[in-house]
Amino acid sequence: MAEHTRSSIVIDATPAEVMAVIADFAAYPEWTGEVKEIDVLEAGPDGRAAKVRLLLDAGAIRDEHTLAYTWDGDREVSWTLVSSQMLRALDGSYALAPAGKGPAEGTEVTYQLAVDVKIPMLGMIKRKAEKVIIDRALAGLKKRVEG
Repeated sequence: MAEHTRSSIVIDATPAEVMAVIADFAAYPEWTGEVKEIDVLEAGPDGRAAKVRLLLDAGAIRDEHTLAYTWDGDREVSWTLVSSQMLRALDGSYALAPAGKGPAEGTEVTYQLAVDVKIPMLGMIKRKAEKVIIDRALAGLKKRVEG
């Protein structure tokens, strides 16, 4: 990823429990807010999604895009844009690591995101939008996993 935005949060769960929620695409409309529809188009050899179509509605921005996913067990999932109406690039990842020495100390989740839109946008505004997306996603993930 070229220029990217990154943020982390600690979730009171094991990496496997956190990754199970991340991998459950069918439930995204219940906890992500912006995702209105989701279709897993292709599954990988491990049964997790390899290609996913998402319909997003964030008020002024409505877009449909397809992402390709790569999974590294319960340690990391990354994605890259396959197609979109409004975006030129959407590359991101969730990296999971134990937050302390034992599973009782939770999981640190680091979300990294780089977005490039087809319309001209100042870098500062783009990074601010990435930060909002990341912070909402991490808060929603934490609430979903711990709830």
